[in-house]
Amino acid sequence: MTYQLYYWTGIQGRGEFVRVALEDAKAPYVDVAREEGDGVMTAWLDGEHEGALPYAPPFLKAGRLVIAQVANILHYLAPRHGLVPEGEAKSIYANQLQLTITDLVAEAHDVHHPVGAGLYYEDQKDEAKRRAGEFRESRIPKFLQYFESVLERNGGKYAVRDFSYVDLSLFQVMSGLEYAFPNCMSKQKLPLLRDLAKRVADRPNLAAYLESDRRMPHSENGIFRHYPELDA
Repeated sequence: MTYQLYYWTGIQGRGEFVRVALEDAKAPYVDVAREEGDGVMTAWLDGEHEGALPYAPPFLKAGRLVIAQVANILHYLAPRHGLVPEGEAKSIYANQLQLTITDLVAEAHDVHHPVGAGLYYEDQKDEAKRRAGEFRESRIPKFLQYFESVLERNGGKYAVRDFSYVDLSLFQVMSGLEYAFPNCMSKQKLPLLRDLAKRVADRPNLAAYLESDRRMPHSENGIFRHYPELDA
């Protein structure tokens, strides 16, 4: 099966969590909007196609299935491509960890858009500075120390004992936070997470993707944005 991934062009965004999983698994897929433009998603979002109605990108078309929400997409892909250990308990735990990553990603986005997603960053800079202070001082340490503990409890190598899509997502989180908050991240003591991120980046299929032009750079249009004043 060749999957069809629908996500906004020009940014990594939430779609990147799905891309890194597909790339690591070497699963065949088409990044539809990158080939046809963002307008190709309108009909899906307006409910003009059969099947499940996605609220927003990313969503994945897999045969007749239409699957939305990053954690849901990864939960579907994982057992089909060796991206989660076998067993119900491990599958549920992996999904639990991915949903916690979803919470972290949402908070990272809301740092630069604390008032409203429809407003420009420049329209909410004062509120963003206040939100960023709490995110740097409280939320980043709390989330990342949690995942550091997850790794430690599971032997230090992977989040769910054996390699899974959660490790790929943690790599993406670390990449995004290192870009957006380099000063803050330099102060975090995260030996297991940093080692995991490096080992994941060195996986052959993912390494090839990261070196390709398919990997968009981080930018101030995505979720993880570097504004120096927010990383004071």
